[in-house]
Order: sequence, then structure tokens, then C-alpha cells
Amino acid sequence: MNMANATTAPNTNEYAGDEVSAIVLDPGYSTTRAGFAGEDVPKSVCPSFYGQSDSDAGPQYSFGENAIHDPRANLEIRNPWGSDGIVEDWETATKIWEYSITSRLTGARPGNPAKNGLNDAHGDAMDVDMEALESLEKPLEESPLLMTEPGWNPQKAREKYIEIAMEEWGTPAFYLQKTGVLAAFASGKASGIVIDVGAAMTSVTPVLDGMVLKKGVQKSPLAGNFVSNQIRMIFKQAQPEIPLTPHFKVASKTQVDAGAPAQATYKKFDYSPTDSFGRHEEERVLTEFKESVVEVWPGPGRFSNGTNEEIAKSQPGRPFEMPDGWNQVFGVERFRAAEALFDASGALTDPENPRPKDEHTIPRLVQAAIQQVDTDQRPLLLQNIVVTGGSTLLYKFNDRLAYEINAIYPSTRNKLIAPGSAVERKYASWIGGSILASLGTFHQLWISKKEYEEHGVNIVEKRCK
Repeated sequence: MNMANATTAPNTNEYAGDEVSAIVLDPGYSTTRAGFAGEDVPKSVCPSFYGQSDSDAGPQYSFGENAIHDPRANLEIRNPWGSDGIVEDWETATKIWEYSITSRLTGARPGNPAKNGLNDAHGDAMDVDMEALESLEKPLEESPLLMTEPGWNPQKAREKYIEIAMEEWGTPAFYLQKTGVLAAFASGKASGIVIDVGAAMTSVTPVLDGMVLKKGVQKSPLAGNFVSNQIRMIFKQAQPEIPLTPHFKVASKTQVDAGAPAQATYKKFDYSPTDSFGRHEEERVLTEFKESVVEVWPGPGRFSNGTNEEIAKSQPGRPFEMPDGWNQVFGVERFRAAEALFDASGALTDPENPRPKDEHTIPRLVQAAIQQVDTDQRPLLLQNIVVTGGSTLLYKFNDRLAYEINAIYPSTRNKLIAPGSAVERKYASWIGGSILASLGTFHQLWISKKEYEEHGVNIVEKRCK
């Protein structure tokens, strides 16, 4: 049995040699990042949300930043990811990923030349040459592909990744790597504990010598979307209720005093935009609010501890203006939105949003992950705590995280590694993939097309540990 092992390098043309850059694809719940290996940042960052509208010709899909923010009749906004960080709708996910690659990196695949409008059939339909159709260029025929996956990705999903890459995109070589390992590589670490707070999921991944300790991977739904939901509840429970008006409804606005009702002219639509479109547009406003107002209580102690609220009240507030001109200075309530990431009892609740579980908070996830590691390895991991994910950019997040970890592990030297630049923090796993795929020594790890055809989809389980 002639199975290539990690010591025999594949032929130059199998991994496209040094001439062609591999493509790194890092799909997530909020955005999908794609770009060429060896570059500093992903060239293509597309929303993972997509628009779907029904027409006589069947469902029409819209991808990309502009298309999904344009209010059109019966445009539903959806997401192919499940709430647990695993893809649910593979067909659409494939289209979004392909769009993120072809729209910025490789160009769209050419259509069948027989169908370019000059040779349209008259009367009798033209015969379709199936062989010619099959030999049409696929979008990745010239580029090897490195994809990222969450640490808890099931075997079926992993096999689906390689099947899409090889069968539908025709990539000559493929590799799959876990986001935790790549985020550690982006910070120059082969071992560490990676705390990744994204849009849908927060995960804590122990990495030792470039390998994920699978039994130590912890995940929780308390992440960016949860914070957005908390902000919604702050707005709803405020007296009077704070109006949440998305950008697309506002035609023009007039400046008003803080707390005064908005004086704006609103757009009129011949149809009413769908609920999912409206909610998605509200999320944009909530994201702006998270970025400019929300603050994490830095410690010492929890925010709800006696005097801390009083201390917070004495601090200057932060102003925020809604798209329709309504504005307010937010004081103590700005600390409440993200408190439950660290202290479940600090969460705002209502009948639809029950109190989160204590074991889902970040300190408890870190504790559970470290618990699964050998005692003598723990100090090494705690010296390399890599912080990544867009939601970790919340103001004072790192101060609070350091306080919580030092409270649990007072006797070790705990060190947070959190890149200061927003790009590095948001795209750490893509950057790690870019570094990895451009290393000369990485060439021998690629799964070539030939090996895939020989061994089938389960080769990914054997080779991408």
C-alpha cells in the first residue's frame, strides 16, 4: 500500500510548488475570511449572513456586504451556521465560501462558452456536451486550500470540508487545521490556552506543541451575540424604553437634546421589509453600541459586589446617538451588557432569556480546560493565554480576564497575550493559517488530490489531527 506519509514530500505540481500561493479560508458565524497564504491580512472579509428572496424562478441568493443591507421585498436574512458553531446548511455555506474566494481572490469561474449568448439555441435545444461541462475550470484548480475548523467539529463535518474542496472546487491539495492552534501560531506560540470570543461562541482551547487537547476544549454560547441581546434588554427595560431604529428606516434627522424624542424623517416603503432583515439591521446598531459604549467592569471584584456600582456611577458616562438622532449618555448600565461573560448572576433576564449557566462563564471555561491538562503542563499554558476573537475587543475586557484568572490561579505566573491591533485580534486564526501554509516545511502535510481519490474523505481524520 503506497500511502504518502509525513516524511515524503509530494510532487511539486501536487502542491503547486512555490510559485502559487495557497488560499487560506477561515469561515465563522459572523464573517468568512479568505486570502493568500503569506499575506498579513485576509483580502476578502465577507458576511456569513446571506439574503434569500423567493421568485417564480425559485429562491434567489444575495451575498456580500452591500447586497444584504439593501431593503427589498421579501428579502430574508439567514445564516448557514447553527448556534453551536457547526455548519447546518451546507449547500448555502459552500456558496458563501466560494463567493468569498472568487469575489476577491481568483475571479469567478468562466461559464460554458457554448452558452455565451451568441450561440443560443433556436427552437430545438442545443445538445449539452457533458464532458465539456465537467472539464470547465473549477474555482480552485490552481490553488491549494487550507481551511480552519472549530475544535469541536464532528467527523462528518470535517469530511464534508474536504469533499467540497476537492469535488466542487477542484483544489490540488487540502489541509484542515483547528482555529485554536492557528490563533496560537499567530501569536508565535506552539503551546498555550486560547480564549476565543466570537459572535456565536466562546471557546477555550488548550494547545500543546501545536496539537489541540481535545478533551480540554470548552465552549459556551456567551459571546458577542449574547452581549447584543443583553443590550436589547437594557434598551427595553429602560424607563422610558430606548428606541432602536436601524439606519435603513431613516431618511434624515435633526439634532435633539440628550434623552429627547427623535425628530427624524423616516423612509416610506411600498412593502414592509421582513422581520429577519429588520433584526439584522438592528444588530448593526447594537454592534456600533458595543464598540463605542459597552465597557467590561475591570475588577477588583464582580460588578454586582456592593460598592462597585457606586464607584461606576461616579465615572463619566459615554454618549451614543441612534441613527434617527435620539441620543443619551450611558452611565452605569454600560457595564451590565457584558458582565455575564464573567459572572452569570450579573445577566439581565426575562421569560425568553433565562439566567445563563455558571459553567458557561469565561473563568469557569478556563478552569474546566486547565483541569483536563496534566498538572506539570499547567504553568506553561497559563504563561501563554492567547486572547482572540472580535468580542474580546470590548473595552477593559483584558483587565477583567487577567483579574479573574489571577483570582483562580494565584500561585502561577499568568500572562495574557492579546495583540493590540484589532485586525490581529479579529483575524488571528486566519493569520496563523497564512503563516502555516507559507512555511516550506508545511508542504509535506498537504493532502493531495491523488491521495484523496485513493483513500476517500476519511483521509482527513488520519492526516489532520
